Amino acid sequence: ADNKPLNLQSSRAAQSKPVGKPVQIDPDAIVAKANAYFNDDATMIAYFTLFGGDGRRSDGQLLIDKPGRMRFAYAPPATLEVVADGTSVAVIDRKLHTQDLYFIGQTPLKFLLKDHVDLGSDTKITNVSGDGNTANIDIEDHATFGGTSKIRLTFEVQPFALKQWTVVDPQGYETVVSLSDVDLQTKP
Repeated sequence: ADNKPLNLQSSRAAQSKPVGKPVQIDPDAIVAKANAYFNDDATMIAYFTLFGGDGRRSDGQLLIDKPGRMRFAYAPPATLEVVADGTSVAVIDRKLHTQDLYFIGQTPLKFLLKDHVDLGSDTKITNVSGDGNTANIDIEDHATFGGTSKIRLTFEVQPFALKQWTVVDPQGYETVVSLSDVDLQTKP
């Protein structure tokens, strides 16, 4: 047996080392990158997974052609389709044979559809946060149908890209839309 005394000094120093430094983010730089992201890309094709306020999950494909044109093509068995034509957004339910129309400016989707986005002047930014891998921008949009919607835009930091958004509508229902296989080059 080795009877050497333990070196408590180095042992304590090793234990008190911080595991990781808190990541300092520059909120203005994150907002500038988000504005550039939305303004630099006129098209997007992506797969989406939507988690609704009722707990249901839907999948499908999102197609955007700015300014103003968009389509959420839900995969079966969903019977919904959301289509924007540049002026309005139609929510179509093929099963119920209904179609509800909204002006684009009344929807929380306008940040995806406008030709020029400035989150600071188009909405009220309430918080910017991040952990080094992702950055979040929390906004309030007072112009949405039915009242104020709260939206969290989540971006991957490297490379900077929209990863998901969460909308809390005026009634308090939360919808999360996550994107995957994002293509910003191909025209839909």
